[in-house]
Amino acid sequence: MTNLSMAPVPAPAGRGTEVTTETRPVRALLIGIAVAFLALFLLLPLGAVFVEAFRVGASAYFDAISEPDALAAIRLTLIVAAIAVPTNLVFGLAAAWAIAKFEFRGKSLLNALIDLPFSVSPVIAGLIYVLLFGAQGYLGPYLQSHDIQIVFALPGIVLATIFVTVPFVARELVPLMQEQGTQDEEAALSLGASGWQTFFRVTLPNVRWALLYGVVLCNARAMGEFGAVSVVSGHIRGKTNTMPLHVEILYNEYNFAAAFAVASLLALLALFTLIVKATLEWRYAGQIAASRRH
Repeated sequence: MTNLSMAPVPAPAGRGTEVTTETRPVRALLIGIAVAFLALFLLLPLGAVFVEAFRVGASAYFDAISEPDALAAIRLTLIVAAIAVPTNLVFGLAAAWAIAKFEFRGKSLLNALIDLPFSVSPVIAGLIYVLLFGAQGYLGPYLQSHDIQIVFALPGIVLATIFVTVPFVARELVPLMQEQGTQDEEAALSLGASGWQTFFRVTLPNVRWALLYGVVLCNARAMGEFGAVSVVSGHIRGKTNTMPLHVEILYNEYNFAAAFAVASLLALLALFTLIVKATLEWRYAGQIAASRRH
């Protein structure tokens, strides 16, 4: 009789088992190329931003980010993100829920339209709103007669930002919701839960990390958007300039220290987003594995 307890146990994947056929020098070369590429095109420019920001001194740096126009740009950027991100959160969650959980006519069209901002240049997106709401646009005369200003004001900046950030939340949620299926929701409904109870107690908790991941990416894009906002803002200093637009104006005026000082704030935002993104990817990966086990 074979002694099963003495049978060799295969080593788990990733522990003492090589899954690649490349030799060690080849792997070292590939890793070196990747590190050198990141250092040259990511770390070096990022470090240069902070070096240039503090080149004149710390006092000049803090003066640059605390002067009235800079504070107005920071405030406007935060206001736009505070409106655009929750709007896309609600839309993305609703769209993903509909696409992943229901069958309806026009589902493929809705799925395709969510990706539209990825294929349209942000500058074109800004021009669309100028053509619609500008003084010479289709709705311009009506808006002027009712003293409503969309373009070259906060509403136009918000609309342009919402347009370019539409896909981020939905595209994180749709694959996960489709992977999870509808079994949990059907079980909750069979136990007497209402539709809203099922959504808030079953669907939403199952996707919370993916939702937060999408919100982080959406927020980063909203605060850093330049093309679409540049077209609809009018570049009114202290009123319609967001942080990226303010950096451009300072740079064009050869005020390099102030431009890099404000740019460093955007760089810090990028670093913070990267840290949160890496953390959520770790949690998100665990959630996907758990959903597949179900």
